[in-house]
This record gives sequence, C-alpha cells and structure tokens, in this order.
Amino acid sequence: MPAAQFLNNPSMTELRYKHLRFLITNSPADENVHSFIETCLKYGVTVLVRVSEKTYDAKPIEAAGIKVYDLEYPDGSAPDSIVRDKWLNIVKENKHGCIAVHCIHGLGRSPVLVAMALREAGMNRQESIDFIRSRRRGSFNLRQLEFLQTYQSGHRLINKHAGCLIM
Repeated sequence: MPAAQFLNNPSMTELRYKHLRFLITNSPADENVHSFIETCLKYGVTVLVRVSEKTYDAKPIEAAGIKVYDLEYPDGSAPDSIVRDKWLNIVKENKHGCIAVHCIHGLGRSPVLVAMALREAGMNRQESIDFIRSRRRGSFNLRQLEFLQTYQSGHRLINKHAGCLIM
C-alpha cells in the first residue's frame, strides 16, 4: 500500500492530550511494513508498542530508529498489572514523542492502553472512553469497558512539579 493511501486509511488514528501523542494502528504485515514505517515517521513516532502476537518482523522498524516493545496480552481482555506497569513506564519515558500502539485491528487492546494513559494524565473515566470512541469507532468490548470503568488512576503521568511554589 503506498504511503499516501496509508495516511488516508482510517486504520491509523492520532490522539493528542496535553503533552501526550499516540497513534493507534492496525497491525502491519511484512508486505506493508515499509509503508507503515514511512507513515510512522511522518507522525514522529519514536516508539512502537505491539500488544498482539507477532505477525511481522520488527527489525525494519527498529532499523528506522523506532524502538519496539512487545506487551502482548490476550485478545478481548484487559491488561494485567505487569503489562499496565510496563506500558505506563514506556509512556512516561517517551512523553515527548509519538507512541504508536497496535493490536490486530486497533479496536480493543490498543485503545485500552491509550485510555489508561489518558486517565493517568488527568482525563476522567468517561471522557477517556468517549475521546477514543469518537475518533476510533468500535473501540472496546464489554469486558474492556468494565475494566476502564473500575480502573483507578494513580495520576502517574501528571507533572506534579509544574507551576510556582511560594513558601
């Protein structure tokens, strides 16, 4: 698929909130990985998080200067505490670049992780769900929605030292 077509393809959705930028995508395949890389670079992607099983070789992506992380967890489910902690650490460490994240179709696992990051950055529960769904229709299944409704944010992505302190 040519890069121009890939840019217009709804399979990629850029989301911005405060200092955070995400690109939720479908999973690339070996056949289109070079177009995928071109598009990621146009969005300024510095990190790619794969939450689905491996369906392509990540070496070309890494050779393009994009760091690839594998945080696979079962389709249709919510991430366990290990995946959640790793994800939030990745976001915290890469908050000045664009973070691409994909599962197979970019409708379940990827949006769940982005919704968690939005919550940790200060967005409320329903706003995070509505924000993603308004840009990526069909996101979240019932189990994932229940997880997001009960997810307790620790506000780990809020700059707690911003502003002026007078003593």
